[in-house]
Amino acid sequence: MIINPDNVPNRTTSIYPEKFRHLVAGRVKKALGNAAGLKNYGVNLVTLAPGSRSALRHWHTRQDEFIYIIEGEVTLVTNEGEQILTPGMMAGFPASEENGHQLVNHSEKIVVYLEVGDRTPDDEAYYPDDDLIAKNGANGERIFTRKDGTLYES
Repeated sequence: MIINPDNVPNRTTSIYPEKFRHLVAGRVKKALGNAAGLKNYGVNLVTLAPGSRSALRHWHTRQDEFIYIIEGEVTLVTNEGEQILTPGMMAGFPASEENGHQLVNHSEKIVVYLEVGDRTPDDEAYYPDDDLIAKNGANGERIFTRKDGTLYES
């Protein structure tokens, strides 16, 4: 199936609890994988405005993630520190590797990249810098708890 990204709706919302949503303001995602009807993995075309970030720094128990930088200069933050990524550079984040990662746009220009992640059931995401864990709820929706297991109400 051929997809014109201009015809895929922009998603600017976040499923994070309200307390964390401002941290990803300026992030725009286009769910290209959904537009193609993909079932086993997702592909998003993501734009980060200056000062925005891809996500809170996190790692997944079951989901592999991969990014490919298309435009702009972005900072990859991991357990090892910060590294600048430029167009054509890529990074992968294997499932269950406890290496929290995120992209931060410290530049004055937009950043555009592809992100790919699988849709493995029962995945959990851990956020080493924040009091946050993401799990799948009974109906498949994402639920967020504090590290002590207390549910976030958002």
